[in-house]
Amino acid sequence: MPTRVAHATWEGKLRDGKGSFRGESGAIQAPYSFGTRFGDVAGTNPEELLAAAEAACFSMALGAGLEQKGTPATKIDTSAACTVEKQGDGFTITTMKLTVKATVPGIANDAFQEIVTATKQGCPVSRALAGVQISVDASLV
Repeated sequence: MPTRVAHATWEGKLRDGKGSFRGESGAIQAPYSFGTRFGDVAGTNPEELLAAAEAACFSMALGAGLEQKGTPATKIDTSAACTVEKQGDGFTITTMKLTVKATVPGIANDAFQEIVTATKQGCPVSRALAGVQISVDASLV
């Protein structure tokens, strides 16, 4: 299995410093700062990247689970909201809330929800975020 690599650089102090990251493929790269992470400055941050990773991984894993059960999806749309909160002297990513809307011909909602639950437990990014409370609101459309 492949190993994926990303690189990040930070320059300066926390509040007025600046950073940038890039993935080895070149497909993702952006600047980030204290303001983009904890304020309302436009730009990206580590939590947005984690949310994107979770949404992408969950959608792909759910698609695989549905296909394995003989009910492949025609579309899976997943939104992920990653929350970081001050706890003690530092910050902690506390929750990841997924909202999933899927078009899956020929599946009953109960069967769909069982596959969603299995996906939440087995998705590689969800497993990597084991210390984060992950909730899923999934519906068929």
